[in-house]
Amino acid sequence: MADKQAQLDAIAEDIQKDGVTPELVASATQLVLGDGNPDADVVFIGEAPGKNEDLQGKPFVGASGKFLNEMLEMIGMQRSDVYITNIVKYRPPDNRDPKPEEKKAFLPYLQRQLEVIQPKVVVTLGRHSMNCFLPDLQISKVHGQPKRVTLSLKKNSTDTLEVVILPLFHPAAALYNPQQRQVLIDDFAAIPIILEKLDK
Repeated sequence: MADKQAQLDAIAEDIQKDGVTPELVASATQLVLGDGNPDADVVFIGEAPGKNEDLQGKPFVGASGKFLNEMLEMIGMQRSDVYITNIVKYRPPDNRDPKPEEKKAFLPYLQRQLEVIQPKVVVTLGRHSMNCFLPDLQISKVHGQPKRVTLSLKKNSTDTLEVVILPLFHPAAALYNPQQRQVLIDDFAAIPIILEKLDK
């Protein structure tokens, strides 16, 4: 596990060394790579850090993160069981949506994270995250429906990772919408069921 953590730390160093998205670097406090268990079976991927994440250097630590923690508890898990990250690793100014070129710039590093962790299930939180893996689908139609996919991890390479992608609404969207909140809680309940099936 220490080895995996070292590999993840190296990805963070590479992002800084490679000068990814200098415009975001200029306005952000720090890089937010990810948080949790490098050996996790489940990886959650959000969109980009917000204000609290930017200050603390960890993803999902604000109101959305609190809700995420609550949902994890509902399925008998905690943050230390899973790994949480975002596509974009620096906070966009004023919490704007990440731009397509920003997501594209960070995608190779996200793929490297997945390659290190080797999760069984990737839970995408929100449409930006889902569209990185399932570009042609609409979240309103496919949320909560697991999709088995083979991710190619490197360009021109045979390195692939078989995972189940579970697209969910972003917790932030559910905070202010009671109906969506219940949908997200119901969809979240699929995670242990999917893991159980994969272990058979």
